Amino acid sequence: MKKVISIILALAMVLCIVSVASAEKDKVKVGMVTDVGGINDNSFNQFAWEGLQNLQKEDAAFEVAYLESKTDADYQTNINTFIDEEYDLIVCVGYMLADATREAATDNPEVNFAIIDDASIDLPNVACLTFAQEQASYLVGLVAGSMTKSNTVGYVQGMVSDTMNLFGVGYISGVKAANPDATVLQYNANNFGDIAGGAAAAKDMITKGADVIYHAAGGTGIGVLNTCAEEKIWGIGVDADQAAVLNNDFVVCSALKDAGAGAVDIAKAVKAESFAGGVHHYTLADGALGIATTGDHIPADVLEKVEAAKAAIIAGELTVPTDVADCPEFTLDD
Repeated sequence: MKKVISIILALAMVLCIVSVASAEKDKVKVGMVTDVGGINDNSFNQFAWEGLQNLQKEDAAFEVAYLESKTDADYQTNINTFIDEEYDLIVCVGYMLADATREAATDNPEVNFAIIDDASIDLPNVACLTFAQEQASYLVGLVAGSMTKSNTVGYVQGMVSDTMNLFGVGYISGVKAANPDATVLQYNANNFGDIAGGAAAAKDMITKGADVIYHAAGGTGIGVLNTCAEEKIWGIGVDADQAAVLNNDFVVCSALKDAGAGAVDIAKAVKAESFAGGVHHYTLADGALGIATTGDHIPADVLEKVEAAKAAIIAGELTVPTDVADCPEFTLDD
């Protein structure tokens, strides 16, 4: 009898282990809410969505959908739509959705949320996906500072915030490291979806002598890059390889940020029943950031400088500033 009981207990333990090991959701519904830049911003909304689409293609367990926000008023409405439809994970793209995400997550603690580019929400059901965007911006700043012939470069930012300022601080630090005598013209567009505004900002900078302009402005930046091409000066893209995406031969390089990487990681965690709230930070060392050099416009010696800086950042030998106080040349928050 003891022997029979031992066998039964052993079998029960095996079944328990197998059950735990295979504890995964059979179906995971992931909804993504864009900011006002829209799904076709050729920037982080679009590429976060593409990351989720690729996940769905790779694993049939995932069902993904998006809702586009035309105005700030759409954020809460779109989030609530996914809650009502019982989505397993709601991904909110951009710090502008922070208030709406916080409110929804507080009222619906059983729902998993992720927000890209915001670390202000301290709730167990919210994963804050942040990126060391200052690192990639530093690398393209080295390019701008090295390649300018007028000693004047430009920078267009979509909006002033602690998160967005990282782009400017990194870029300006890189420009100054390569060329201490360079002047960096700066403009806050206060909008991520104003192509005409981006174009006007770029034209003004070009009039003032800028021959390289970097944008961190979502859809607004398309106007920046289009104007750079029209005026035949170098533009620098953001988030994705915008030379390839826009077929723009005047994009000398782009600061890469894989906005989809974090969303995909969290979606997989939801499937594996291992979702964890808190800050999930991505850096150059993770491969989620980098620099795209499509077109081969950058001289070999400048590329060597960029690669050396990248290696030094990953090794911890070079620290890029993350505070405007450590980059006095950054003026957009004044």
